[in-house]
Formats: sequence, structure tokens, C-alpha cells
Amino acid sequence: MPSKARKSRIGKGISETGAGGGTGMKKLLNTLYVTSENSYLGLDGENIVVFEDNKEKGRLPLHNLEGIVSFGYRGVSPALMGGCAERNISLCFMTPQGKFLARVTGKTRGNVLLREQQYVSCLDSAVSLEIAKNCILGKVYNARWVLERCVRDHSMQVDADKIKIASEKLKHTLGLIQTCESKAQLRGFEGEAASVYFGVFDEMILQQKKDFSFQGRNKRPPLDNMNAMLSFVYTLLTNTIASSLECVGLDPYVGYLHTERPGRVSLALDMIEELRAVLADRFVLSLNKKIVNGKNFTKKENGAVLMDDELRKKLLVEWQKKKKETITHPFLKEKVEWGMVPYVQAMLLARYLRGDLDSYPVFLWK
Repeated sequence: MPSKARKSRIGKGISETGAGGGTGMKKLLNTLYVTSENSYLGLDGENIVVFEDNKEKGRLPLHNLEGIVSFGYRGVSPALMGGCAERNISLCFMTPQGKFLARVTGKTRGNVLLREQQYVSCLDSAVSLEIAKNCILGKVYNARWVLERCVRDHSMQVDADKIKIASEKLKHTLGLIQTCESKAQLRGFEGEAASVYFGVFDEMILQQKKDFSFQGRNKRPPLDNMNAMLSFVYTLLTNTIASSLECVGLDPYVGYLHTERPGRVSLALDMIEELRAVLADRFVLSLNKKIVNGKNFTKKENGAVLMDDELRKKLLVEWQKKKKETITHPFLKEKVEWGMVPYVQAMLLARYLRGDLDSYPVFLWK
């Protein structure tokens, strides 16, 4: 398994009075997340105050914070913006759907140093390989536990023996990844693991098998209904991760495993790996016939399968619901919404690059 990162110097993610679940506020890793889209943020002395419908919903001392992330449309007061700039607290604005809008900082030396560390680490073959390995370890580990969970929950509906064999193969691959010595080797092990996982993916499709049979992963273009949905949700998740990286001050276009190309968010593509199976795949597999059916898809002359606008809208609504579900983060041991996980992981990577953590604590689900 990936080495455990130490938590010293960062503090555990905490909820405080006035910063808990019902208020739309959550403090994690010294960053305040304001998730209510109708919130307005103001300054009262040394405190940030969150208002909703002109009523105070909560407050926190500014001196405890390194960053503020707002998912609302109503904005912040000029006084708070100035107070954050003076204290070098980053202020990040997102849409309620998680699209990055802007990041406001005071003196930029912190952000410059972080990106400098990122660029240096990308050029360091040992560090770069270690981060890449952790991302792929997370991908394979989580894929394996998605299979194990499927057998546990639906043993009478699936070929349990077939899935168990695939799970054991993924377990073996985890050991190979830990000891691999090059990115070429790592890509090879990743490809083998993906082939094993998607080789039994059809077993996990429990509804509408006729319309959603799965014969293998294909893209550019997707050639069946299931692949069309997977590609769409992967894009949503990639965009969220890219926004998260921007939010913490990292460059989403400079990655460790995926090669850099103009316009390619390589680091976001690295970091989606640990969340593909556990978040995106399980979301798609959970969709029922009330949301999606075979009539929502069109097959073009070149074989490409396209979703209709109605289904895209439904998937966006269901995706937003999924992001509101809460889990216990495996590293922080704190309850967080699924939608917050990409932001937490981006923050943890930034902490590692600054030297606050011994390694990048990849997201490991079970």
C-alpha cells in the first residue's frame, strides 16, 4: 500500500461551532468551504461571517485560515476581500456546480513557491514516479474494492467467482506497482489492471442489461450506451479536479504521469485515476431506468453513440445529488461530501509539495 503520510504541521480537518453541516460551512485543512450557493461572506473585526437571507449562519476567526472557497453567486464584501489579501489568505470563487471562476490572493510569493515546487518535482524523476505510483495505486486499490463491494452486496445477481478472480489479479498488480522502477512499467501495469477491471465490468451492470451491455472500454468516440455515460461523467469529474487544483494554486496542466500537451489538464488526469472507479463508475452503475434508458441514445453512421440533451440534463442533476452525499475521508477521518473530495486531495498534494507531508496521501476507499 502507499506509504502513510504524517499529519504533523497541517492539523486534522475539523468542524467547528458555526462551521458544521447545517450551515453550508466546512473547515478542512485550514481551508473554509462555503457550499451554500445563497451565502454572502462578510468581515466583522477578525472574523469571517457567513450570511444567508440576511441572517448570520456562522463565523470563524480569520487567523485560523489559509484559504476560503465559496460555491455561491452572491460574493463577498470588499472588506473581507481586503482582509484576506492583507493576511495572504487565498479566496477562491466557484460556481455551485464546481466550475472554477477566479482566485484572489494578496502577495503572490506563496503561490509562486508552490508552483515552483510543482515544476521542480515534475522534473525530478524519483519524486515524479513516486507521485504517479501513488495515483495508480489508488486507482487499482479502489477498483478492486468496487469489485469486492459488488460481490458483497449482489452475490446472487453476479458471477461472484469471476469477479473474485479479477479482484485477486488486481491485488497482485498492487504489489507490482509498488516495486516498479519506471513510468513505462507503471503504464504497463495500469493498462493490465484496467483490462482486468473492465473485463468484469459488465457483471456489475444489474439493470437494463440489453440496453447497457458492456464489451470493453472505448472512447473517442464511445461505441455503446454505457461508454457514452462513462465518458461524460469522467469529463465532469476531470473538470472538477482541474478546478480544485486551480483553487489551491497548482497548475492543472503540468502532471506526473500523463504527458503534457497544449490544452491538456495533465495533473487533473493524473488525479482522476484514484476516483474513477469509486466515484464515477459507481455513480453510473447506480442509475436506474427512471433516469436513463436506451431511448436516450443515438448511434451515428461512424458507430459513435451520443446521449440526448434530456439525459445530459438528468445526469447533471443526479451528479449534483451524488456530490452532496457524505463519506468519512480515509486520511482526514472527517465526514466530507463526495463533491469536496477532489478539493481535499488537491490540498493534500499541495501540502506534500510544500514539505508538510512525507508523501501524497492518495484517496483509498473501502
